Amino acid sequence: MQVEGAQDTFTPFENSKDLLAGLPHYAMETTMFTFLVNTVVRHFQNDAFVYRAGSEEHRVPYSKLFEDILLLSRAFRRRGVGSGDKVMLLSDNRYAWIVTDMALMSIGAVSVPRGSDTPTQELRYIIEHSEATYLVVESDVLLDRHHDFITGCKQIKTIYVMTGTIRHTLFSNVYAYVDLLADRTYRHSDVEKFVAHGEQLQADDLLTIIYTSGTTGVPKGVMLTHGNVMHNVRVLPLLIQLRESDSWLSILPSWHIFERTSEYVALAGGTTIVYSSIKTFAQDLETYRPTLVATVPRVWESLYNRVQQTVRKKGVFASQLFRFMVWVSAHYRRNRRQLRGRLPTFTSSGFFSRLIRSGLALLQLIVLGPLYLLARKKLAIVQQRFGGRLRLAISGGGTLAPYLEKWIDGVGIRIVNAYGMTECSPAIAGRGLTCRTFGTLGPAVPETELRIVGEDGLPLPTGEEGLIEVKGPQVTPGYYKNDEENSKSFSPDGFFRTGDLGRLTVKGELIITGRAKEIIVLSSGENIDPTKIENVLTMFPFIEDAVLVGQDKKGLGALLVPNMEELKTHLAEKMKDFRKEGEDWLSDSKVLDYIRNDLNRLLKPREGFKPYEKLQGIIFLDKEFKLGEELTNTLKKKRHFIEQKYRKIINELLA
Repeated sequence: MQVEGAQDTFTPFENSKDLLAGLPHYAMETTMFTFLVNTVVRHFQNDAFVYRAGSEEHRVPYSKLFEDILLLSRAFRRRGVGSGDKVMLLSDNRYAWIVTDMALMSIGAVSVPRGSDTPTQELRYIIEHSEATYLVVESDVLLDRHHDFITGCKQIKTIYVMTGTIRHTLFSNVYAYVDLLADRTYRHSDVEKFVAHGEQLQADDLLTIIYTSGTTGVPKGVMLTHGNVMHNVRVLPLLIQLRESDSWLSILPSWHIFERTSEYVALAGGTTIVYSSIKTFAQDLETYRPTLVATVPRVWESLYNRVQQTVRKKGVFASQLFRFMVWVSAHYRRNRRQLRGRLPTFTSSGFFSRLIRSGLALLQLIVLGPLYLLARKKLAIVQQRFGGRLRLAISGGGTLAPYLEKWIDGVGIRIVNAYGMTECSPAIAGRGLTCRTFGTLGPAVPETELRIVGEDGLPLPTGEEGLIEVKGPQVTPGYYKNDEENSKSFSPDGFFRTGDLGRLTVKGELIITGRAKEIIVLSSGENIDPTKIENVLTMFPFIEDAVLVGQDKKGLGALLVPNMEELKTHLAEKMKDFRKEGEDWLSDSKVLDYIRNDLNRLLKPREGFKPYEKLQGIIFLDKEFKLGEELTNTLKKKRHFIEQKYRKIINELLA
């Protein structure tokens, strides 16, 4: 296996077919090892991965993937890595990541993955807390970044570097993959040892410890077993009707459980995964024309804003026409769902009320029908931005805002809005292709119990909001070395307490209504879900991001990250005396009051908001939120960090 200096290339072998023909077939896939062997044997001729290294494109068939895993696991074993050893894996998306992950898994080692942007202080905590004794890093540059900590860390026995060559050694046991894998030959005995180690694994063996992103405090080590993850690998392909001909475009961090499990699911079906990036995502959609993408809500927010900006540049008429076409499409599809009983209901309704609603829906379908046919043609250009072959887009890692879900549906993209968390490997519920009820997260995934309980822990009637609890084979056995959190996170009868608020429809489909720990409580006692208001604020093209604040204050405020060009254009059109010159206009009280009033127009009772949910003050921040600081690797906002960082500003804003 030759790994990049500037590349990520693993050298193939001539005897791939002979090797694969000699591998066993497992009737039951109970561990990640048995899953790996079976999927490689079934799909050895298919491309497993496509990635670019510099200007070169590389395609990796399943046979080569297996050989790379075989060689790397051999190299690890020869240098002491064994079953049960904790291995810190510090890297971003790349082919070498999945090979490393699978190689560690095959020998029973426990991976402790994290992204390359992890601060040294956090890295120190995770290594020490997890008791990791080996470290794999993406590059020697990344190794240099943590030089002082690593040189003084006696806990780490050996360090492995994925890319490039080692220019220096921190201590004797530092190895580059390119040197480790210079010997590209293998014998039958190597295969026999590989299989022998893998077959010793059990479903309840620990596979990985994933430290949460720390949105609410110190990271917690989520333990996941082979059986936990295999539940997802087993049931999710059925929900999305996975086909061998499918291709995925990957953009999320591989170490995060949503992307990681998505890749496992893709491999289980013999599909192809194309590694992309934030910079190349839009172009890769058109180049590789995927049939599936797994994304987080922030990706859709970015796409929504880009499309809106593009349309506005074409002029007022074109912009208004586009918005009208989206409105026609969304309303036509909603009324069609009303007629077919595919909208969420929380109570049983009478025959005549259903008849009236159906009649009104039918009338609107008749009126909108011709316009809908026109809208489909006009909106096809948006679908072409996704390559024209996309049959399913999966959104997870956070709740998709209602306006975004309606817009995505309006432009004709089939969206699976899924719900999960690291502690559940991650799937809890999902609106797969078997669920047609729009505006929900669908029912619990197979083999999973889902319930809504009150503060007393007792189940609530259908339709009532409460705390979401889940039980199933995918649920973590607990947090590593954290008895306090384990006692708080599980009910006496074994249900995991998610900390999210939600309610169930009469059909058992889930709707998320908030996050219990994120609820803002004003000094007057009112409870407010910040995400609902933030979703409205980010509908404005001149707002890149928004964080609602006001805990223990008399009213609400908002910290806003502006799109400067869009904000200038908006103010120039709306404020007659607005001047772009100078640097203080962003903090001008007239500008802030105007924008605040503009935002509050959408926070009215008729839109479902209460009087105390209006903004008492706003402020524009001069810096965008960054990964590893205000944002987690899945682009969620670290509320506790933001509130601490801007504490002085918040106090002045809501004094």
